Amino acid sequence: MDGRDLVRSMKAVGSVGAAQGLRTVRAAWRRRRADATGLPPRGVERARVPGVVREVTPGPGGGILRFSRTELRILVTVNGAVFWGWDGAGPEPSYALAGRCPDADPRAVLEPDKEGGWRVVAERVTVVVSRHGAVEVRTPGGVTLRRDLPPRWWEPVGGGPARWMQRSEVAADARFFGLGGRASGPRLRDGTYRLWNTGSRRAFGPGDDPLYLTMPVQLVVADAGTHLVFHDNPWDGRVTLREGEEGAGSGHDRAGSSELRMDGGPLRCWVMQGTPGRVLFAWASLTGAPALPPAWALGHHHARCGSGGEEEVRRLVAGCQEHGLPLDAVHLDLDHCDAHQVFSADQERFPKLPELADELRREGVRLVSVVDPAVRAVPGNAVFDAGTAEDAFVRDASGEIVQGVSWPGEAVFPDFTHARVREWWGGLYAERLAQGFAGFWHDRNEPTSFSAFGEPTLPRSARHALEGRGGDHREAHNVYGLCMSQAAYEGLRRLAPEERPFAFSRSGWAGMQRYGGAWSGEVATGWPGLRASLALVMGLGLCGVPYSGPDVGGFDGDPSPELFLRWLQLGAYLPLFRTRASPQAGRRELWELGPQVLEHARVALVERRRLLPYFMTLAHLARRTGAPYVRPLWWSAPEERALRECEDAFLLGDCLLVAPVLDPGADRRAVQLPRGRWYDTVTGQAYDGPAQVLVDAPLERIPVFARAGAVLPVRGEDGGLELEVWAPARGRTGGGLVVPDAGEGWAEPEIERYTVRWAGPRLVVERESDDGAGEPSHPVRVRGLGPG
Repeated sequence: MDGRDLVRSMKAVGSVGAAQGLRTVRAAWRRRRADATGLPPRGVERARVPGVVREVTPGPGGGILRFSRTELRILVTVNGAVFWGWDGAGPEPSYALAGRCPDADPRAVLEPDKEGGWRVVAERVTVVVSRHGAVEVRTPGGVTLRRDLPPRWWEPVGGGPARWMQRSEVAADARFFGLGGRASGPRLRDGTYRLWNTGSRRAFGPGDDPLYLTMPVQLVVADAGTHLVFHDNPWDGRVTLREGEEGAGSGHDRAGSSELRMDGGPLRCWVMQGTPGRVLFAWASLTGAPALPPAWALGHHHARCGSGGEEEVRRLVAGCQEHGLPLDAVHLDLDHCDAHQVFSADQERFPKLPELADELRREGVRLVSVVDPAVRAVPGNAVFDAGTAEDAFVRDASGEIVQGVSWPGEAVFPDFTHARVREWWGGLYAERLAQGFAGFWHDRNEPTSFSAFGEPTLPRSARHALEGRGGDHREAHNVYGLCMSQAAYEGLRRLAPEERPFAFSRSGWAGMQRYGGAWSGEVATGWPGLRASLALVMGLGLCGVPYSGPDVGGFDGDPSPELFLRWLQLGAYLPLFRTRASPQAGRRELWELGPQVLEHARVALVERRRLLPYFMTLAHLARRTGAPYVRPLWWSAPEERALRECEDAFLLGDCLLVAPVLDPGADRRAVQLPRGRWYDTVTGQAYDGPAQVLVDAPLERIPVFARAGAVLPVRGEDGGLELEVWAPARGRTGGGLVVPDAGEGWAEPEIERYTVRWAGPRLVVERESDDGAGEPSHPVRVRGLGPG
C-alpha cells in the first residue's frame, strides 16, 4: 500500500464509521487484486493505420472498401442516417439501437470519386472516402460537415483489445453539445471529457467531470448545418474538443476538431444531418422512442433522505395541502427499506405502506420508491437468496461472485447484461407494486461500489454475459444502468400492463430514453450548481433523453431563500420537477423557509400545474418526434450565431421561452430573443426579435415569454383543458399542436392541430381536420391583444 492509499483508507474509516470504512478498504484491495490477476498487462503494442484502398464491393446502401490493413463498411439507411464500421464492424449487436438496424437506402450508390477515392451518394447526404481512409460527410449541396481522418489502432502483440484513436475536423464556426450529462455545458468548451459513468464521491458542480451519465453522442452546430455523431462503443474513452477560429475575413480559418480515444471495442459510427428537429427525429428512430410518462409524473415531486416514517410523509402532504402547494408525488429514499436492503420495507417506520399509498393516491399523490442494484450479501435476504439460486450476480475471472460495498454493507450486483437476469429482476418489482408504489427511482447504478481508494465501481476484470457474447466490466460498465432500466421497464410492462411505467435513472447510456428518464444526481447547493442543473437537462435532451431534471435546491447544503426560489422557479419549467435534499441539508418544506419564500414558491408550483397539459403535449411529441421538451434557443434557427452562444435561457417546446435567474442579487436580466414577436407572459408586453432585451426579474418570478401565434394548452380554472392563444402580429398567422391525454394507459390520443389568423379586426382560432377547419374542441382565451 502506498502512502496515498493509506491516507485514503484512514479517511474512509473516519468518514463513514469504522465498520463501513473497513469494508470500503477491503473492497478497494479486492478490486485491485482482481484486476491484477484478471486483466493481463498490455505489454508491447503495434500501431496500425488503414493503408491504401485495394478493393471495393458495392452493396445495399453503400458497400465495403478493403484497405491494405483493414476494411470499412458504409451504409446509408432509409432515414438518411449514415453508418460506418472499421475492421468489418457492423451496426449490430448494439445496446443503443432499438431493435434491428434500419433498412438500407436502395437509392444510395457507391461510385468512384474524382480524387481517387470513393463516395456514397444518397438523397440527403454524401459520404466521401479518400484512398487512405479519411471519411467526409457532406450535405446534399456538397458542403462538408465533418471530416474524419484515417483512424489509428494500437494492438497488443500478445493479443487483447486494441486501443484506437479517431480525429475529426469540423467547421471553424462549429459549436459542440451533448456527450450525455455534463455539468459544464450545455455548450462544450475546449477540453477533454471522459466517457465513463462515474458515481461522484460528493455533490458535484460545473468543474466536475465525468458524472453519472456519459454518452459518446455529439451534436455539432455550424452555419453549414447541424449533425449528430454517435460512436457506438461503450468502452472507457476520452473526447478532446477544440473549437475552431475564423480568420476574420482573411480566409485562414482554423477548423474545429474532436479527438476520440477508446480503450477497446469496435470503431463504428453513426452520423445524421439536417435541421435539429430532423436530426433528433432520426436519432429517435434509430435508438427508440422516448417512454411516455403518466401525467402525474409531470407534476411536482418531493424527496428527502432520512424520512421519519409514515407520519412524516403524512405531515408533508398535509402541509402542502394546508398551504395551497400542489404536490403529485413523494419519493422515499433507501432509508425506508429494512437495513437499506432493496425491495424491502422498514416495518417499524413503515408498517402499513399499502394503506399509506392508497390514502395518498386518494389525495392525488403517488409514492415513488428508490431502487438500487446493490443486493445485501447475507443469507436470509430474500433477494440475495433468490439471485444466488438464479445465478444472477456478476462473477470475477475465477468464477467467484464479485463483492462490493453499498449502503446495506457487503453487496453483490446483478448482471443486467443477461436477458434471464433482467427478467428475474423485473419480476421483483411485484413487491414494490404490492406496497403501493407507482414509480421508481434508480440510484447508484453506474454501478457504484464504495471504495476507500481507486474507482468506486466493480473490478474491470469482472465478467458479464453481454447477451451471450461474454466479456468483462470494461465493456459492460457504461451500459449497466441502461440494462437495469430495461429490466425494470419490461418487468413493469408485464406486471401492470394497463399502466404506463414511470422510472428514471441516475446512470444510463445511449437509448436509455426507451425505458424512462434521468435525473442529475447529487448536484451541489450553490449558484454554480443551479447553472449546472440547466446544463445537464439541456445536454441530455440533445442526446435523446427528453425527460430529466435536477435536485431542486441542491443536495448537500442549506440554500439561501433567494437561491432556493430561483432554483424552484427554474425547476418548474423542467420535465422532472423534484425538490430533494440530503439528511444533513436541513428541512426543505416550503412553509418552513419563511412567508416570502412560501408565497413566491406557491406561484411557481401553481403555474407548473396550470401548464401540465402543455407538458403532456410535449411528452407525446417527444415520443413521436424525438424533440426534447427543453431546447436551446438555436433549435429553430441554428444559423443565428448569437443564439448558439446563449446558455442561460431555453425554449420549452415551440411556445415558451424561459429565462431563469442564475446569479445572486439580480432583479433584471438580459434575454436574447430569437426571430419573431415574443410576449412577456406576466406583463403582456410585446418584443420583436432577433434582439437582446433587458427585462425585470423580481424575486417573485423569472421572465417567461410566449411566441406570438402560439396555441398553449393549459389547465383552466375548472380543471379542464383550455387553449391560451397568443395573438400573432397583424398580418401574420400562427398555430400549434395539442395532445389531450387521459393521464394513464396506452390509448393513442389524436393530435389536435390549430391555426390562428386575423380576419379583419377579429382573431380566428380554428381546429384543422380532414373535413376542413372547425370550431376548437376546448375553451379559448386570447392574450396579447394590446397595442401593436
